[in-house]
Amino acid sequence: MSKIALITGATAGIGEACAERIAAGQFSTLILTGRRQERLKQLAEQLTETHGCTCIPLAFDIRNRAATEAAWNTLSVEQQVIDVLVNNAGLALDKSPLQAGNPDDWDTMIDTNLKGLLYITRLVTPGMVARRQGHVINIGSIAGRETYPGGNVYCATKFAVEGLSRAMRIDLAPHRVRVTSISPGLVETEFSVVRFKGDAKRAAQVYQGYAPLVARDIAETVWFAIEQPPHVNINDINLTCTAQANAANLFKD
Repeated sequence: MSKIALITGATAGIGEACAERIAAGQFSTLILTGRRQERLKQLAEQLTETHGCTCIPLAFDIRNRAATEAAWNTLSVEQQVIDVLVNNAGLALDKSPLQAGNPDDWDTMIDTNLKGLLYITRLVTPGMVARRQGHVINIGSIAGRETYPGGNVYCATKFAVEGLSRAMRIDLAPHRVRVTSISPGLVETEFSVVRFKGDAKRAAQVYQGYAPLVARDIAETVWFAIEQPPHVNINDINLTCTAQANAANLFKD
């Protein structure tokens, strides 16, 4: 399949799983972005060896608009013909109540989850509009639909992603560009390790006593949206593990 996908936050978790699933779907080229250059290189080599696709690793910090634009400009005109953009890069930091929160953590979440998504989407979508085809998939969160204790600023950024997805759909639908919002509940990845700033023991407790979603589950959902015929747009998908009723209620064994 002679198609190109660009996946942000591809160094681990959902982004890495999406890269693997899309490569297995026989896309010809994958552009993999993230901050950890060695991980991107390893993933690119693995996917090329396994699936025979061309993989282009781009290591930069998506919070930095100049760096994002510079990385984009290293691609050839042909490589910038993106068929599918998966906006996956994102993170949560801490679970303090708002009155005790760290403004530096707030800035990081806002800059990554919201502004970074905007920066890369602004670069990719003009080409989709010009070609009258393409697909933007935004990885949101159940935290963008419901709040929970300690979620505050992270929830706010994901509510913004949900709002942006709806607005993008209005802006891009006249040009036959599809927009999908996928909002997972609890997924066992590095997410909680990052949230708790390397406290692996505390992070592990988040996923004990029930069967959480795993990154592959989200990747399969992304692929389901991608493989629909061009006249079908999957607007929104909200998925959780069976034990999770909503953002605040989890029933452990």
